[in-house]
Amino acid sequence: MDKSEVQSIAFQLIGKAGEAYDHFYKAIECSKQQDFDGAEKEIKQGNEKLNAAHKSQTKLLTAEANEEDIAFSIILIHAQDHLMGTIMFERIAKEFIELYRERDGNKNG
Repeated sequence: MDKSEVQSIAFQLIGKAGEAYDHFYKAIECSKQQDFDGAEKEIKQGNEKLNAAHKSQTKLLTAEANEEDIAFSIILIHAQDHLMGTIMFERIAKEFIELYRERDGNKNG
């Protein structure tokens, strides 16, 4: 796989991970306003984008598993960093949603 192909996949990863991150952030904002249905919708949309990012990553993993040469790219390292950060942020967003849910339940209980 030549460098331009690797970079193209890397930009797909960056884009989809960025979109997912935005949805996870919006999910926290929704839950802060006690809009838990909206939060769940944002989490679902974020997961769809995250899955698309994983599909891009899988192209690279499959190529390497098939012993193709993968051209080195700093952009790919950057993309992997974005993906990892987004995966972690998804987990944090879910925790925030649960905390806001508990807080809202305590107010109404």
